[in-house]
Amino acid sequence: MIKVLYKKGLKPILFKTDPEFIHDAFVTMGQKIGYTKPGRALISSMYGYKGPDISITVDGITYKSPVLLAAGFDYNGKLAHVLDCLSFGGDEIGSVTARPCEGNPRPRLKRMVKSKSLVVWKGLKNQGVGRIIERLKSVEKPEGFIWGISIAKTNDAEASTVEGGVKDYHYSLKRLVEENMGDFYTINISCPNAHGGESFAEASRLRVLFEKLATVEHNKPMYAKMPIDAEWDEFNDLLTVLDEFGVHGVVIGNLNKNYSDADFPEEAPEEYRGGLSGKPCFEHSNELIRKTKQQWGNRFTIIGCGGIFSAEDAMTKLDAGADLLQLITGMIFEGPHLMKDICVAYARRNEQEKQSPEEVKMTSETVK
Repeated sequence: MIKVLYKKGLKPILFKTDPEFIHDAFVTMGQKIGYTKPGRALISSMYGYKGPDISITVDGITYKSPVLLAAGFDYNGKLAHVLDCLSFGGDEIGSVTARPCEGNPRPRLKRMVKSKSLVVWKGLKNQGVGRIIERLKSVEKPEGFIWGISIAKTNDAEASTVEGGVKDYHYSLKRLVEENMGDFYTINISCPNAHGGESFAEASRLRVLFEKLATVEHNKPMYAKMPIDAEWDEFNDLLTVLDEFGVHGVVIGNLNKNYSDADFPEEAPEEYRGGLSGKPCFEHSNELIRKTKQQWGNRFTIIGCGGIFSAEDAMTKLDAGADLLQLITGMIFEGPHLMKDICVAYARRNEQEKQSPEEVKMTSETVK
């Protein structure tokens, strides 16, 4: 019933309104509801997973659920105290930058409904690392909920050079470590919407960046947010650099810059810049996950991100080699029940993996 109400009732209304306005309204509402016990209880009663234990430990961190909110939605950390009620195991906050950033000029978001995608041109809009640290220090972190923090370079001229960008990343990481804020860090090297473009999604510049970041001592897992429209050789070169610096894993991956990959590319007006989220990312992400797993085995933790609209999509990413999952667009298009659906499917998958082949066959025949 909840699914039907969202898809047949609420979604058609929401999708007639400016997407950034809707995003801001839901963030404000979620932030306020999360401060109250009755509000949290109500959300959890509708969307919280309550089945068998599905916790998973990755790089020393135990997640109650393998589903995380991807960076780009809660970019100011305003929902970090309530997302556990939606069956998320963690929130990747950000991307945060050294200085506050207003983002690119509006409009910064556009729905491509038939293509199941969003045109994203936010330009790393956020309040800056200092303000976000203070906000996170002011709220109670839910028990067992994981806060990851995505770090990018400020979208301005000062950070547009290699030297300026390295300084920007370094400052944010240093501040987060000084405040012991965040359970893991993701270095966003592949945002297509920043001043100067993807200046660190290239092996030689990536090495310069991590040489500097390696001077910040901490014991938190470190990941890199990867481009998904890179050729494999180029992508593998990035992995080689990350391996040199002991980076724990990769998020595969970021937005798709190739509009022709959308099912209906005419939905994206020519005046829009930025990358595509959702379905146009799905196969690219899956293929890079498979190749990374084949080439590197278990060397890198893989967080699968891009085009998850169903529990089946989520299982496909896991089958490709992902250890954890991240999503945004699927939640917007399908509704806030999606994360719970994935958790239920994940629990069923875990149970089947514990069974013998004969038991699995009997279970399948019973279902039929």
